[in-house]
Order: sequence, then C-alpha cells, then structure tokens
Amino acid sequence: MAAFWPNEQNGFSRRGVMQDTSDALHVAVVEDDPRIQQLISAEIRDEGHTCEAFVSAEAFLQASDHNRFDLVLLDLMLPGMNGIDCLRNLHLCPDVTTPRVVIVTALNDAEKKREALENGAEAYVLKPDLFEQLPGLLKSMPAH
Repeated sequence: MAAFWPNEQNGFSRRGVMQDTSDALHVAVVEDDPRIQQLISAEIRDEGHTCEAFVSAEAFLQASDHNRFDLVLLDLMLPGMNGIDCLRNLHLCPDVTTPRVVIVTALNDAEKKREALENGAEAYVLKPDLFEQLPGLLKSMPAH
C-alpha cells in the first residue's frame, strides 16, 4: 500500500482535513516580516484557502489591479506606505472591487484602531491573537 501524504493536490491539508475548494477564498497577506508572513500564509492554506503574500503595500496595490482578493490581512506598520494609507488607496481604485480588509498589527493603539475602522477596515486584530481568530475570520467571509 502506498504512503499517503496530505497536500493541496489530493484535497487534504497537513492536518488531514478535507479541503472544500468550492468555498476557498483568495487571501492577500501584506506583511514585511518574512517569518510572520510565512506562518500566516501556511495557516491560511491549512484552512483550505489560497494565499498571496506581499512585503509592501505598494506591491499589494499593484497586484490588486489585476487580482481579485476576497480578504486582505494588512499589517499596519510597513516600510514605505503604511497600512492605513494602503487602505485609503485601495478604496480609491475605481476599477477594483474592494475586498474585505483586516488590519493585523502588533500595535495596540486605540487611535490607530479607530482610524483603521473609519477608513474601511472590517477588524483590527493584534498579531498575538491572529491565529486564534483566523479560522473565524475565514469562515465569516463569503466566497466569491
């Protein structure tokens, strides 16, 4: 009997849970720390969704011109353009359907949270809480 290794090709995640690709979301992770970016991306894939990662707001905005994302996990403190400015720019793109955006940050700042929510973020999640909240965030998202 051949050994079975779960992977995206056979429809199983590393956790051995069958993935339902019909409800898979296309998620953008905008995070400049490669270790955090890799952990978040792996968790999204383990939950049965597709993921693209970006190290800057500028790279994400350029890609969003020709990619449709269902959800964006957006770091607040990025090199160059910060997360709030990225959020504002995303809403200015007339030809792009604005995805749902969740700010993911280490910054526990009530003023920044208010500013993010006023500019269209759906939620403001602290990085230490993200892995606990991520399955719920992904399930609350309507698939394309």
